[in-house]
Amino acid sequence: MPPEDPAKISRAPRAPRHDLRGPAPISPTHDRPDPAELYAALDLGTNSCRMLIAQPKGAQLHVVDSFSKSVQLGNGLEQSGRLSRASMARTIGALKICRRKLETHDVKRMRLVATEACRRATNAEEFIRLVERETGLPLEIIKPEEEARLAVVSCAPLVSRKTEQLLVVDIGGGSTELVWIDLTRVPSHDRARAIMRLHTGFQAGENDPFPGAKVVDWISIPLGVATLKDQFRDVTDDAARFALMSWHFEECLAEFSPYADAAGDSDPGFQIVGTSGTVTTVAATHLNLRRYDRNKVDGLRMTTEQIDRVIRSYLSMGPEGRRNDPRIGRGRHALIMSGAAILQALLRVWPTDRLSVADRGLREGLLYAQMSADGVLDDGPL
Repeated sequence: MPPEDPAKISRAPRAPRHDLRGPAPISPTHDRPDPAELYAALDLGTNSCRMLIAQPKGAQLHVVDSFSKSVQLGNGLEQSGRLSRASMARTIGALKICRRKLETHDVKRMRLVATEACRRATNAEEFIRLVERETGLPLEIIKPEEEARLAVVSCAPLVSRKTEQLLVVDIGGGSTELVWIDLTRVPSHDRARAIMRLHTGFQAGENDPFPGAKVVDWISIPLGVATLKDQFRDVTDDAARFALMSWHFEECLAEFSPYADAAGDSDPGFQIVGTSGTVTTVAATHLNLRRYDRNKVDGLRMTTEQIDRVIRSYLSMGPEGRRNDPRIGRGRHALIMSGAAILQALLRVWPTDRLSVADRGLREGLLYAQMSADGVLDDGPL
């Protein structure tokens, strides 16, 4: 799938208001915020519904409350092209919990977004209206370019000062976003903050006073852990299915060619940042964490050899072994091999001993972008 022209990308409009019985709509405010005011970000993906409520704290954000639930919104979408009634009902149940949390914390500043499943479903607008009628939440469908740059922004604190070429990979449920960024023009002390400034767009303005992070290429591939698994559901052999998924995804990378001679493990200025449940699960398995610990996973650096070792162990376990492995978790075991197939394909193309694991993503990007736009983040180091 060729990348869309970033110059033509604009945010999808909010669904229209309807005078229907149900909860009063929650509307984000746009007055000058109090520095201690809470912000919310909700990410409704193909598989999960996740929300964070946070407040600015220096140059970072402090999480006050969170929510995450597997709703499988995209279940059956590959075959029917529509969101099923059961999937929509599960999702609305989760969104009602989010609504209660927003009310409890009196959150006024928020962005609540939906991604690939709603981009692809023919009945997506019907679903958006149903969400507003049943929950009052102003859910909006964002385009791939915005999803990609928000994932990039969330990873800014993990970018090394030594990094000159950066590849950010976000493996979602329904799509995978890749963004290649050239940081050679940016002073080493300002590289993380240059990534943050990309929240306004992938093409810097002509009058930008800061040395810019240059987005060399980006792509949104409509294959994530759920959609890739669905495409190969008829292959019964576990190892064969994994191999087919991995090679198929590698073929899709042909559209993404930021450089003729891509950087790799021999280039000390090259860094990959991977953000997704797949990458954090692989990291947790590598660390042998029987109870997940974000502080040990977020920011961990892994080599291609370490990741390959974990993936080989998944294959040797088989479906039953993965189902019962506490390091994988019951909410992830059915999708870990499709995610691992994507990760393996990426590392065949760009092998590295510097893959940084990011336990962060679209929600954090939404929060950073809102806070940055409101000017409530400090200018100190990230």
